[in-house]
Amino acid sequence: MNRAEAVTAAVAAHRFGLGEASLDAVGADASGWLLAQIGPADAARGAALVSSAEALRTHADFVRTRRTRRDMASAPAVAQDMRSGEQQFGDFFRPLVVADLRARLGTAATTRRPFAERLALFWANHFTVSMAKASVRGLVGPFEREAIRPHIAGNFETLLKAAVTHPAMLRYLDNDLSAGPNSALVRRLARQPRPEGVAGQPGLRIAGLNENLAREVLELHTLGVGGGYGQADVTAFAAVLTGWRVPRQLLAEGDAGTRFDAPWHEPGPKNLLGRRYAEGPQALDVVLRDLVQHPSTARFVATKLARHFVADEPPPALVDQLAQTFQTTRGDLPSMYRALIAHPLAWAPAPAKLKTPEEFVIGSARLLGLGEQAFVRQPDGGSTLLGQRVQTAPSPAGWPDRAEDWLGPDAVWKRVEWATRLAQVAGRHVDARTLAEASLGPRLSAGTARELERAADGPQALALLLLSPEFQRR
Repeated sequence: MNRAEAVTAAVAAHRFGLGEASLDAVGADASGWLLAQIGPADAARGAALVSSAEALRTHADFVRTRRTRRDMASAPAVAQDMRSGEQQFGDFFRPLVVADLRARLGTAATTRRPFAERLALFWANHFTVSMAKASVRGLVGPFEREAIRPHIAGNFETLLKAAVTHPAMLRYLDNDLSAGPNSALVRRLARQPRPEGVAGQPGLRIAGLNENLAREVLELHTLGVGGGYGQADVTAFAAVLTGWRVPRQLLAEGDAGTRFDAPWHEPGPKNLLGRRYAEGPQALDVVLRDLVQHPSTARFVATKLARHFVADEPPPALVDQLAQTFQTTRGDLPSMYRALIAHPLAWAPAPAKLKTPEEFVIGSARLLGLGEQAFVRQPDGGSTLLGQRVQTAPSPAGWPDRAEDWLGPDAVWKRVEWATRLAQVAGRHVDARTLAEASLGPRLSAGTARELERAADGPQALALLLLSPEFQRR
């Protein structure tokens, strides 16, 4: 490769991909390397991975087991479990969670299609489901494998519906407990005599109309804040979503989990964003299609995509081009990716984006060729210690995508500690100077190259490489 080709190869490898040990993996045609990767994400690699239906049955097993233990607790011959409910819950689901973490990170560390993998991680964060909420423990991995990875190179409408109607999303944002105020279920319960102090049928929790999912779809998934909707639209959309739920009872084999329960659905037409929608399950498809075609969705999605790949404050001309592509193709995602790759503003040589802790861990594993071994001792590779507990975003907004959110003094010091520990183990087996030239190419500055040459030993040189601006940013 000549120098110009090496510059674009470095941008492709680190900005669009997840980092490479050698730019030879990209080759002289960086754009072609990226374009060839557009398609569904690779199947997640890992053992003991379960489907969402299997994870839901595991939840039901846990509830049934705890109920049986409580019933037996009064028997003097039965030993009581002294762990707290939270500890029991965590221990019960730990194998599923560990398998999901290793599959996500191990796949990212070994894939030969890192651009597709980065897109999968981007969309998983856009449609966040977080196991910070106990009811979705063990469901986050299946959500990413079933709703996100197969659809990253289809139409945004398909991806949106897959995410919104997945059991993990319905549980995470409480839609499975949302009942229309005038639904058949609520009317029936209102007619039933109830003993004093009992709010409803035993085991049946109804919180009324829940607006969580409706609000987040409008605010975080499609239109964005200021996208032209109001509180009345949120309430109307929540009514459209009633009936889409995940039953609490043990699911039969082959049951996918999500179903439309008509008795929970709010009857009658709904007015949303100036349009009228009939009652019934078919209304959701129509609403989602209209949201995808709304100009605010095009701009919101374009801004997030450009911010993730190019800069915290993305160039307006790039956002305009991506938004126009989204609108003219009615949300065709491969067309957006091709427009991103083709735009000159996406290829500025200077790295502008700071790697998140997860990206730092994945990039280090790829740089050093550690593969899945990087996640044997610590399933998250140390991301939690760096401030990002993988698959456990603090809110439905997902993890932040700006450098200012990851550059506090404590966060920087944690990166230094983590890099130093890794370098103590791996630095004796690699030549950091050679690795830097192969991985970074023209991005390696003269100043960093001098520091690596002056390093006292291999571990110190590798730590300096991992903490260099060229490696920390993409």
